[in-house]
Amino acid sequence: MGINAVIMFCLFSTFLIYILWTFFRFLHKVWWIPCRIKRIMSSQGIRGPAYKFPYGNTEEITNMRNQSMSKPMEISHDIFQRIQPHVYLWTKIYGKNYISWHGSQAQLFVTDTEMIKEVLTNREDAYPKMDMEGIAKKLLGEALITNEGEKWAKVRKLANHTFHAESLKRMVPEMSASVEVMLENWKHHEGKEIDAFKEFGLLTTEVIARTAFGSSYREGKHIFEMVAKLTAIDVRNVYKVKFPGISMLMKSSDEIEAEKLERGIKTSILELVKKREKGRKGETEDYGIDYLGELMKLTRDTNINKRITLEQMIDEIKALFGAGHLTTTNLLGWCAFVLSVHGDWQEKARKEVFEIFGNKNPSSDGIARLKTMNMIINECLRLYPPVLTMTRKVGREVRLGNLRLPTNINIYLPILALHHNPEIWGKDVHLFKPERFAEGVAKATNNTAAAFFPFGLGPRTCVGLNFTTNEAKIALSMILQRYKLTLSPNYVHFPADIFILTPKYGVQVILQAIS
Repeated sequence: MGINAVIMFCLFSTFLIYILWTFFRFLHKVWWIPCRIKRIMSSQGIRGPAYKFPYGNTEEITNMRNQSMSKPMEISHDIFQRIQPHVYLWTKIYGKNYISWHGSQAQLFVTDTEMIKEVLTNREDAYPKMDMEGIAKKLLGEALITNEGEKWAKVRKLANHTFHAESLKRMVPEMSASVEVMLENWKHHEGKEIDAFKEFGLLTTEVIARTAFGSSYREGKHIFEMVAKLTAIDVRNVYKVKFPGISMLMKSSDEIEAEKLERGIKTSILELVKKREKGRKGETEDYGIDYLGELMKLTRDTNINKRITLEQMIDEIKALFGAGHLTTTNLLGWCAFVLSVHGDWQEKARKEVFEIFGNKNPSSDGIARLKTMNMIINECLRLYPPVLTMTRKVGREVRLGNLRLPTNINIYLPILALHHNPEIWGKDVHLFKPERFAEGVAKATNNTAAAFFPFGLGPRTCVGLNFTTNEAKIALSMILQRYKLTLSPNYVHFPADIFILTPKYGVQVILQAIS
């Protein structure tokens, strides 16, 4: 046999071995692992819809969601079956906890409250954040809401300082000033219809820009717009399954657009950073006390153990531009809706606002005394939680309650299912009854663990909890001091899962000035 023949034989053998290795690796991922996990879970009484190669249950879920959210609904707060039809149906068929499949990836849906508490408390770091992939990773990156361990700890300490206690008090005048600008514009619409949801979108972006980045909505408008487009692309692709490696060889138009937007967002954020650096020339250690300034300090910290990378800083800013304002926008939108529908509670809230603030703008001390407003916001968060599901993964083989969980499982905690569970809240679960929270969350839930967690639970509770609720209380107080809200005849009730729970066609209300 000649040397060329030997070389050809070796190359062919190597290629054949590679093909066989790739095939068996593929088989291991899409057949052996799912079969093993299914066997382990079914032996413990955990069932679910059948695993179907190659998409798992994503096609079933997509079809159910397309059907349930295909048209508007009558004005009702009974939205669970509409928004998460798969969770609604499969918990009825398979029980509180069931297993489904995203491609070959096992998803354990948990609605047992004690187990949820155990997962979110995460005492032994057994349930880290779920890995982000594809477009979702471009949107969320390595930010506080996705990071683990040291990366998370560095920024969490900073965020706790930026968005809590004394820092929040300093933000009250800025928040009030932003609301005043919005209300000044509303004077031109008195007695007319206005889309409150659209207005709140502009308001919350302005508040984020002012309080966290020391700028204005106009300066960051293009960043907000790009993040919104990237969010929309992520929503379109959330139930699509791609095989590993295919996205590298054959990218979809959405993936190409997502990469373009990711680059654009990064460039714009760096321009924001450079502008701050120029503005602080000669004061290299002082970049300001807002979130942007504090993040910039962390990238330059002399202690390498405290320092964060430039990429991490960009992702933190991107996350705040995106998720940071969307949560408050949707909370305010749904609050405007429920107050317009339930005029008796609108009057109770207005009376409380005048008793505490009179005609003056809200103060930080007064905000803490808004008991009725707090009840209304909690009930709105129960019925219309912005974040519908929280996710974790099984970092190692672990025992959860009486279950033994293998690795390679992602855990889904459907908030909406818990918030609309009649076993926890009673037969009137779908009615708007803020009085449930008159004596606090524990009393409202009959001390049921993890029954109400719109902002999470445990050490990973959303750092923006107080920022969001303070902003909502300030905005709603100032609106109620000036206007009575009634639902417009043109309002279309269309709750939709668009990254977060969104009134798809807005919240049209009639503004009636209070004399």
